[in-house]
Amino acid sequence: MKKLFLGICALLSFFPLLAQDRQVSIKDAGNNQPVPGATIEFADGTVVITNSEGAATIPPRASKATVSSIGYRTKTIAIDKGSNTIQLERVNLFLQPVEVRAIRASENAPFAQTNLNARDIEKQNLGQDLTFLLNQTPSVVVNSDAGNGVGYTGIRIRGTDATRINMTLNGIPYNDAESQGLFLVNLPDFASSVSSIQVQRGVGTSSNGAGAFGATLNLSTHDFKESAYGELNNSYGSFNTWKNTVKAGSGLINDHFTIDARLSRISSDGYVDRASSDLRSFYLSTAYITQKSNLRINVISGKEKTYQAWNGVLQSDLSDCRTCNSAGTEKPGTPYKNETDNYRQDHYQLFFNHSFSEKLSINTAGFLTRGLGYYEQYKAEEDYADYGLPYPVIDATTVGTTDLIRQLWLDNYFYGGIYSMQYKQNATQITIGGGYTRYDGDHYGKIIWSKEGGIPDDYKWYDLDAFKTDLNFYGKWQQQFGRRWQSFVDLQYRNVQYDIEGFRNNPHLTTNNTWNFFNPKAGISFTQNNWNAFGSFSIGNKEPNRDDFEAGAEQQPTKETLYDLELGIERRKGAYSWGANFYYMGYRDQLVLTGKVNDVGAYTRSNIDRSYRMGIELQGTFRPTNWFQLSGNMTLSENKVLDFVEYIDDYDAGGQIKRQYDKTDISFSPAITGGATARLNPFPEAEIALIGKYVGRQYLDNTSNRDRSLAPFYVQDLRLRYTVKEKFFREIGFIFQVNNLLDKKYEPNGYTFSYLYDKTLITENYVYPMAGINWIAGVNIKL
Repeated sequence: MKKLFLGICALLSFFPLLAQDRQVSIKDAGNNQPVPGATIEFADGTVVITNSEGAATIPPRASKATVSSIGYRTKTIAIDKGSNTIQLERVNLFLQPVEVRAIRASENAPFAQTNLNARDIEKQNLGQDLTFLLNQTPSVVVNSDAGNGVGYTGIRIRGTDATRINMTLNGIPYNDAESQGLFLVNLPDFASSVSSIQVQRGVGTSSNGAGAFGATLNLSTHDFKESAYGELNNSYGSFNTWKNTVKAGSGLINDHFTIDARLSRISSDGYVDRASSDLRSFYLSTAYITQKSNLRINVISGKEKTYQAWNGVLQSDLSDCRTCNSAGTEKPGTPYKNETDNYRQDHYQLFFNHSFSEKLSINTAGFLTRGLGYYEQYKAEEDYADYGLPYPVIDATTVGTTDLIRQLWLDNYFYGGIYSMQYKQNATQITIGGGYTRYDGDHYGKIIWSKEGGIPDDYKWYDLDAFKTDLNFYGKWQQQFGRRWQSFVDLQYRNVQYDIEGFRNNPHLTTNNTWNFFNPKAGISFTQNNWNAFGSFSIGNKEPNRDDFEAGAEQQPTKETLYDLELGIERRKGAYSWGANFYYMGYRDQLVLTGKVNDVGAYTRSNIDRSYRMGIELQGTFRPTNWFQLSGNMTLSENKVLDFVEYIDDYDAGGQIKRQYDKTDISFSPAITGGATARLNPFPEAEIALIGKYVGRQYLDNTSNRDRSLAPFYVQDLRLRYTVKEKFFREIGFIFQVNNLLDKKYEPNGYTFSYLYDKTLITENYVYPMAGINWIAGVNIKL
C-alpha cells in the first residue's frame, strides 16, 4: 500500500502527461484589462484561479462555469470548445481586503505556498478542527488529544510545531502572545466563516504577530455576497459527534450595507475515554461600503469546555487500552467528573480601507482579543506548604497533606492595531505596513475545595502578571522586468518587550527582556508559457516562549535565528500540473528539549548551536477527463541536530548525566510525508473521493533512538458527496465520510522521558492514539 501511494505521488509530481490545453481569459468589462486571481468554479466542484495575466487553463470538456472575483459581479457562463474571453462587470464598491493582501504572498511571489478557497474548505468541514482541514496540504502532520479531530488538536508543518507557525485572522495576529501556540479549540467551527486560507511554508513574507519560523497561516473572512443567503449545516457521526451551524447574510442593502452572521455548536464524546468536547461560537460581521471606502466590524466569539486528555497513553499499554485516560484519576473511586478545560475568547475587529486611486490604497485596523478561563484538577495528597499555607491542626493533630480541587486561571487582554499602504503603478508594487500589539495577562490559581480543610475561602496561592508588546514595520517591493521576470524585496523590523512577574512554581523569578529583530527577504520569479520558477532567501528571528524563561536566573534563553533558502519550479497545463520546491532551513540557537531541568525541577528547552531542515516538496494534479482527477503531494526531507547533548536524570547518584551525539534527527520531523486524493465524478452532482495520508517515522526526542519513536502510518479516508438543486432550496448537499477506512492503529504525537534507576536506563513513552474506522455524515442546505 505504501509503495503504491508513494508511486502515485511521484508520478503526479513528475510525469508530463500530454493533453490539449484549453484556456480562458478573464477581463474587466470596463477597461479590457486582465483580472488576476479570479475564481472559476465548474459544476463538479473543480476550481481554478487566473494568473497575473488573467488567464487560466481549464479541465477538458468543461462546458459551464461560475466566475467570480472581488470587486466584480459573479457570472455563470458557457464555455466554447475554443479559447474564451470572459468579461466581468465591476461592482462600484471598494471590496479589496487590503489588510490581507498586505501580508499574503502573490501568485508569483518567490515562496512556497498553498491557497484554499471557501469551496475547498466546505467540502470537508464536518466538525473536525481547522488543523485537520489542512491535512492534505504539503508537509503537514496533524494530531488530536481526543483522537477524532475535535477539541484540542495540533499541527506541524515541515516538522515545526504551532509555536513557530505565524497565524493571522484578517491580518490580525492570533498566536497566543506568551506560548506563541495556536489554540484553535477557542475558535470552534471558525472554518465555516473563512473565505480563504493561504499556507506559506518557510519564513514567508513579513506578517503581523509572532515570528514565522517554519510556516504562516493567513485566514480571511471578508467574503462579499451581493445577494441575501441562508445556510443550515448539520452533521452527526461516531463518538456521538454533532455539528450544527446556521449562517445568514443580508446581501447588499441600499447599495452600501452588508451583514453576515453564524451560530455554531459542536459536541463530541471523543475517542479517548472522557475526552468530551462542548464547543460554542458565533460570528457577526457588518460593513458599510462605498466606491472608495470600506468600514467593517467583526465580532468573533468562541467558548470551549473539554475534558482533559493531555496526559496521553503509556506506549507499552496500547495493546491493553488504547483509550485509557489518566486525567481525573487522582480522585479515589471514579474519575473526577469536572477535570476540564474551560475558556472563552472574544475577538473585536474594526477595519477601515480606503482607495485614493487605482494606484494607491490604505488600510487601518484596531482589535481587542479578550480571553478568560481556567482548567480544573483534582489533586491528591498535596502538601499545604506547596500552596504557601501553614499546616492546620485538626482534632489536635497536625495535618501535612490534603486532597483538593484547584483551578488555574488565565485572564488576559490582547489589543492593538495594524496598518498598510499599497501603491501599484505599471510594473511596480510597493507595500508599507506594520502594527503594534500589547498583551496584559494575569495568571492565578484558586483552591475551591479541600478534603481536610484549613484553606481560606477563595484562596489564591499565586497571582502573577505578564506584559508583552510587539512593534513591527515592514516594506515590500515587487518589480516586474518585462513579461517574464519579477523581483521581490521584503524588509521587516520587529521590537519585542516582555516582562514576566514570576511563575507559578518559581514566583520570585522575574524577567524583563527586549529584542530588536531585522528580518530581510529577497527573491526572484520567472514566468513563461505556463512555467513558473522562483528562488528566495530569508532570515527570521524569534523570541523564546514564556516557559523557556522559567529555566532559572542563570539559564535564561536567547533568541532563535533561521536562514531559509527556497527554490521552486511549477508547470501548469490543461489536464495536469506539477511542482517541486527545494528548501534549506538552517537554524542558529534553536530551542529544543534536551532533558535538562530548570531551577524547580521541570524539563526546559535549551538553545542548541546548529540544526537544519532540508527537503524537497513535490506536488501534482492530473485530470484526463471531467469525471476523474488524481492529485497528490510528497515531502522528502532530512532534519538534523548537530552536536546534541542529552541530559538524563540519575536517580542512583542524583543530578543528571550527559550523553553526546554528533548528528541526530530533529524530533517530530518525519523524513517523508505525503497526501494523495483520487476523485471521481460519475455525474456532475456526485463525487467519490479516496483520500490518503502517509507520515514517516517520528522521533519523540533528538537522539534518533527508535525506542523513543512513533511508527510510520498510512491512513485512508473515503468521502461521498451528492448535491441537489431544488426549487425551494438553492442547493442541498449530502456528505458521508469514513475516516481511517483501513482501521489503522496509529499515533501521530507523544512525548518521552528517560532516567537511570538501579543502574538501568528506563524510558517511558506517552502517545496520543487516533481512532480506528469512524464515520460522519452531513446535510448542508443553502437557501
